[in-house]
Amino acid sequence: MKVVLLAGGLGTRISEESQYKPKPMIEIGGMPILWHIMKIYSNYGFNDFIICAGYKQHMIKEWFADYFLHTSDITFDFTNGNKVEIVHNTHSEPWKVTVVDTGLHTMTGGRIKRIQPYVGNEAFMMTYGDGVCDVDIRKLVEFHKQHHKLATLTAVELEQSKGILDIAPDNAVHAFREKSALDSAPINAGFMVLEPQVFDLLDGDQCIFERKPLETLAKDGQLMSYKHKGFWQCMDTKREKDMLENLWDLGKAPWKVWDN
Repeated sequence: MKVVLLAGGLGTRISEESQYKPKPMIEIGGMPILWHIMKIYSNYGFNDFIICAGYKQHMIKEWFADYFLHTSDITFDFTNGNKVEIVHNTHSEPWKVTVVDTGLHTMTGGRIKRIQPYVGNEAFMMTYGDGVCDVDIRKLVEFHKQHHKLATLTAVELEQSKGILDIAPDNAVHAFREKSALDSAPINAGFMVLEPQVFDLLDGDQCIFERKPLETLAKDGQLMSYKHKGFWQCMDTKREKDMLENLWDLGKAPWKVWDN
Protein backbone atom coordinates (compact mmCIF):
# COMPACT_ATOMS: atom_id res chain seq x y z
CA MET A 1 0.00 0.00 0.00
CA LYS A 2 1.41 3.38 -1.03
CA VAL A 3 1.75 6.31 1.37
CA VAL A 4 0.91 9.79 0.08
CA LEU A 5 2.46 12.72 1.97
CA LEU A 6 1.20 16.28 1.54
CA ALA A 7 4.32 18.43 1.49
CA GLY A 8 3.56 21.35 -0.81
CA GLY A 9 2.16 24.14 1.36
CA LEU A 10 3.79 27.48 2.13
CA GLY A 11 3.98 27.01 5.90
CA THR A 12 3.25 30.67 6.59
CA ARG A 13 2.63 30.16 10.33
CA ILE A 14 6.21 29.04 10.84
CA SER A 15 7.75 31.56 8.44
CA GLU A 16 10.87 31.90 10.59
CA GLU A 17 12.08 28.72 8.88
CA SER A 18 9.67 28.09 6.01
CA GLN A 19 10.92 31.18 4.17
CA TYR A 20 14.08 29.17 3.52
CA LYS A 21 12.72 25.65 3.01
CA PRO A 22 9.44 23.72 2.71
CA LYS A 23 7.87 23.14 6.13
CA PRO A 24 8.21 19.34 5.86
CA MET A 25 11.98 19.88 5.50
CA ILE A 26 12.27 21.75 8.82
CA GLU A 27 14.48 19.61 11.01
CA ILE A 28 13.78 17.85 14.28
CA GLY A 29 16.94 16.35 15.73
CA GLY A 30 18.89 17.10 12.56
CA MET A 31 16.47 15.34 10.20
CA PRO A 32 13.42 16.78 8.37
CA ILE A 33 10.06 16.13 10.00
CA LEU A 34 9.15 14.48 6.68
CA TRP A 35 11.84 11.86 7.41
CA HIS A 36 10.36 11.26 10.87
CA ILE A 37 6.91 10.64 9.36
CA MET A 38 8.32 8.25 6.79
CA LYS A 39 10.19 6.35 9.49
CA ILE A 40 6.88 5.85 11.34
CA TYR A 41 5.30 4.21 8.28
CA SER A 42 8.45 2.27 7.44
CA ASN A 43 8.49 0.77 10.93
CA TYR A 44 5.23 -1.01 10.03
CA GLY A 45 6.47 -2.19 6.65
CA PHE A 46 5.09 0.56 4.40
CA ASN A 47 7.97 1.84 2.28
CA ASP A 48 6.44 3.11 -0.99
CA PHE A 49 6.02 6.89 -0.70
CA ILE A 50 4.53 9.53 -2.98
CA ILE A 51 5.37 13.07 -1.88
CA CYS A 52 3.07 15.86 -3.07
CA ALA A 53 5.56 18.70 -3.32
CA GLY A 54 5.00 22.33 -4.29
CA TYR A 55 6.69 25.22 -2.49
CA LYS A 56 10.48 24.94 -3.00
CA GLN A 57 9.88 21.42 -4.27
CA HIS A 58 13.41 21.22 -5.67
CA MET A 59 14.78 21.13 -2.11
CA ILE A 60 12.84 17.94 -1.35
CA LYS A 61 14.10 16.30 -4.54
CA GLU A 62 17.68 17.35 -3.86
CA TRP A 63 17.56 16.07 -0.28
CA PHE A 64 16.48 12.61 -1.38
CA ALA A 65 18.98 12.65 -4.24
CA ASP A 66 21.73 13.21 -1.65
CA TYR A 67 20.24 10.93 1.02
CA PHE A 68 23.09 8.45 0.64
CA LEU A 69 25.54 11.26 1.47
CA HIS A 70 23.43 12.44 4.41
CA THR A 71 23.46 9.04 6.09
CA SER A 72 26.95 7.72 5.35
CA ASP A 73 30.53 8.49 6.36
CA ILE A 74 32.48 9.25 3.17
CA THR A 75 36.15 9.85 2.45
CA PHE A 76 36.89 12.05 -0.56
CA ASP A 77 40.41 11.21 -1.74
CA PHE A 78 41.97 13.69 -4.17
CA THR A 79 45.61 12.63 -3.70
CA ASN A 80 46.01 10.93 -7.07
CA GLY A 81 44.55 13.81 -9.05
CA ASN A 82 41.11 12.28 -9.32
CA LYS A 83 38.29 12.29 -6.83
CA VAL A 84 37.79 8.91 -5.20
CA GLU A 85 34.89 8.34 -2.84
CA ILE A 86 35.17 5.72 -0.15
CA VAL A 87 31.95 4.98 1.70
CA HIS A 88 31.96 3.91 5.36
CA ASN A 89 29.15 2.90 7.72
CA THR A 90 26.41 3.36 5.18
CA HIS A 91 22.77 3.03 6.16
CA SER A 92 20.04 3.07 3.56
CA GLU A 93 16.28 2.89 3.96
CA PRO A 94 14.16 0.33 2.08
CA TRP A 95 12.23 3.19 0.51
CA LYS A 96 10.83 3.92 -2.91
CA VAL A 97 10.18 7.67 -3.02
CA THR A 98 8.30 9.47 -5.79
CA VAL A 99 8.41 13.27 -5.49
CA VAL A 100 5.76 15.01 -7.60
CA ASP A 101 5.57 18.76 -8.23
CA THR A 102 1.85 19.29 -7.58
CA GLY A 103 1.98 23.06 -8.04
CA LEU A 104 2.78 26.07 -5.91
CA HIS A 105 -0.77 27.18 -5.07
CA THR A 106 -2.64 23.87 -5.40
CA MET A 107 -4.98 23.01 -2.54
CA THR A 108 -4.85 19.71 -0.63
CA GLY A 109 -7.52 17.93 -2.70
CA GLY A 110 -5.91 19.13 -5.91
CA ARG A 111 -2.56 17.78 -4.83
CA ILE A 112 -4.03 14.36 -4.08
CA LYS A 113 -5.83 14.37 -7.44
CA ARG A 114 -2.59 15.11 -9.27
CA ILE A 115 -0.85 12.00 -7.95
CA GLN A 116 -3.70 9.64 -8.94
CA PRO A 117 -1.66 8.14 -11.83
CA TYR A 118 1.05 7.12 -9.36
CA VAL A 119 -1.42 5.45 -6.97
CA GLY A 120 -3.53 3.61 -9.49
CA ASN A 121 -6.71 1.72 -8.66
CA GLU A 122 -5.83 0.64 -5.15
CA ALA A 123 -6.29 1.76 -1.56
CA PHE A 124 -3.63 4.10 -0.23
CA MET A 125 -2.64 5.97 2.90
CA MET A 126 -2.34 9.74 3.20
CA THR A 127 -1.14 12.15 5.83
CA TYR A 128 0.19 15.67 6.25
CA GLY A 129 3.90 16.42 6.09
CA ASP A 130 3.99 18.34 9.36
CA GLY A 131 2.54 16.02 12.01
CA VAL A 132 3.98 13.09 13.97
CA CYS A 133 2.05 10.40 15.81
CA ASP A 134 2.61 7.08 17.58
CA VAL A 135 -0.44 5.47 16.00
CA ASP A 136 -0.08 1.77 15.13
CA ILE A 137 -0.31 1.89 11.33
CA ARG A 138 -1.01 -1.84 11.02
CA LYS A 139 -4.01 -1.60 13.32
CA LEU A 140 -5.21 1.50 11.46
CA VAL A 141 -5.13 -0.36 8.13
CA GLU A 142 -6.79 -3.41 9.67
CA PHE A 143 -9.59 -1.22 11.06
CA HIS A 144 -10.12 0.33 7.62
CA LYS A 145 -10.35 -3.04 5.91
CA GLN A 146 -12.88 -4.31 8.42
CA HIS A 147 -15.51 -1.59 8.00
CA HIS A 148 -15.51 -1.56 4.15
CA LYS A 149 -16.04 2.21 3.88
CA LEU A 150 -14.22 4.54 1.50
CA ALA A 151 -12.19 6.52 4.02
CA THR A 152 -10.71 6.33 7.50
CA LEU A 153 -9.08 9.17 9.39
CA THR A 154 -7.19 9.07 12.66
CA ALA A 155 -8.99 11.07 15.35
CA VAL A 156 -7.24 12.45 18.41
CA GLU A 157 -8.57 14.45 21.32
CA LEU A 158 -7.52 18.11 21.29
CA GLU A 159 -7.70 19.43 24.80
CA GLN A 160 -9.10 22.88 25.53
CA SER A 161 -6.23 25.07 26.72
CA LYS A 162 -8.16 28.00 28.19
CA GLY A 163 -10.55 28.59 31.06
CA ILE A 164 -14.25 28.04 30.37
CA LEU A 165 -16.70 30.91 30.71
CA ASP A 166 -20.48 30.92 31.07
CA ILE A 167 -21.51 34.30 29.63
CA ALA A 168 -25.05 35.67 29.97
CA PRO A 169 -26.83 37.71 27.27
CA ASP A 170 -25.89 40.91 29.14
CA ASN A 171 -22.18 39.89 28.89
CA ALA A 172 -21.94 39.11 32.60
CA VAL A 173 -19.76 36.11 33.41
CA HIS A 174 -21.97 33.82 35.46
CA ALA A 175 -19.40 31.07 35.94
CA PHE A 176 -15.74 30.37 35.37
CA ARG A 177 -13.85 27.10 35.64
CA GLU A 178 -10.55 25.73 34.52
CA LYS A 179 -10.35 23.37 31.56
CA SER A 180 -10.87 19.65 32.06
CA ALA A 181 -10.73 16.48 30.00
CA LEU A 182 -14.46 16.90 29.35
CA ASP A 183 -13.68 19.97 27.22
CA SER A 184 -11.57 18.08 24.69
CA ALA A 185 -12.83 17.61 21.14
CA PRO A 186 -11.87 15.04 18.47
CA ILE A 187 -9.95 16.43 15.50
CA ASN A 188 -8.64 15.04 12.23
CA ALA A 189 -4.99 14.12 12.80
CA GLY A 190 -4.39 12.86 9.28
CA PHE A 191 -2.94 9.33 9.02
CA MET A 192 -5.80 8.34 6.70
CA VAL A 193 -6.58 5.28 4.64
CA LEU A 194 -8.47 5.99 1.42
CA GLU A 195 -10.04 3.86 -1.28
CA PRO A 196 -9.38 4.89 -4.92
CA GLN A 197 -13.04 5.96 -5.35
CA VAL A 198 -12.12 9.04 -3.28
CA PHE A 199 -10.35 10.44 -6.35
CA ASP A 200 -13.79 10.87 -7.96
CA LEU A 201 -14.65 13.48 -5.32
CA LEU A 202 -11.64 15.65 -6.13
CA ASP A 203 -12.21 18.37 -8.69
CA GLY A 204 -9.34 20.59 -9.83
CA ASP A 205 -6.40 22.30 -8.18
CA GLN A 206 -8.57 24.49 -5.94
CA CYS A 207 -10.29 21.52 -4.30
CA ILE A 208 -9.74 21.54 -0.54
CA PHE A 209 -9.84 17.93 0.61
CA GLU A 210 -10.97 18.81 4.13
CA ARG A 211 -14.10 20.57 2.87
CA LYS A 212 -16.45 19.18 0.24
CA PRO A 213 -14.76 15.77 -0.28
CA LEU A 214 -14.62 14.88 3.43
CA GLU A 215 -18.00 16.50 4.07
CA THR A 216 -19.51 14.39 1.27
CA LEU A 217 -17.92 11.21 2.58
CA ALA A 218 -19.28 11.94 6.05
CA LYS A 219 -22.78 12.76 4.73
CA ASP A 220 -22.83 9.52 2.74
CA GLY A 221 -21.71 7.44 5.71
CA GLN A 222 -18.40 6.59 4.05
CA LEU A 223 -16.02 8.24 6.54
CA MET A 224 -14.87 6.39 9.65
CA SER A 225 -12.63 7.50 12.50
CA TYR A 226 -9.88 5.45 14.08
CA LYS A 227 -9.67 6.79 17.63
CA HIS A 228 -6.09 7.21 18.80
CA LYS A 229 -5.47 7.81 22.50
CA GLY A 230 -1.71 8.25 22.21
CA PHE A 231 0.58 11.02 21.03
CA TRP A 232 -0.01 13.34 18.10
CA GLN A 233 1.47 16.75 17.40
CA CYS A 234 1.57 18.99 14.37
CA MET A 235 4.30 21.57 13.74
CA ASP A 236 2.45 24.72 12.79
CA THR A 237 4.46 27.19 14.86
CA LYS A 238 8.00 27.67 16.13
CA ARG A 239 6.78 26.92 19.65
CA GLU A 240 5.52 23.51 18.48
CA LYS A 241 8.75 22.91 16.60
CA ASP A 242 10.80 23.69 19.70
CA MET A 243 8.60 21.37 21.77
CA LEU A 244 9.17 18.48 19.36
CA GLU A 245 12.88 19.24 19.25
CA ASN A 246 13.06 19.18 23.03
CA LEU A 247 11.28 15.81 23.23
CA TRP A 248 13.73 14.39 20.67
CA ASP A 249 16.79 15.77 22.45
CA LEU A 250 15.62 14.28 25.76
CA GLY A 251 15.10 10.88 24.17
CA LYS A 252 11.39 11.09 24.94
CA ALA A 253 9.92 11.41 21.44
CA PRO A 254 6.75 9.25 21.54
CA TRP A 255 6.58 9.01 17.75
CA LYS A 256 10.01 7.31 17.55
CA VAL A 257 8.62 3.81 17.16
CA TRP A 258 11.61 2.57 15.16
CA ASP A 259 14.83 1.12 16.58
CA ASN A 260 17.49 2.84 14.47
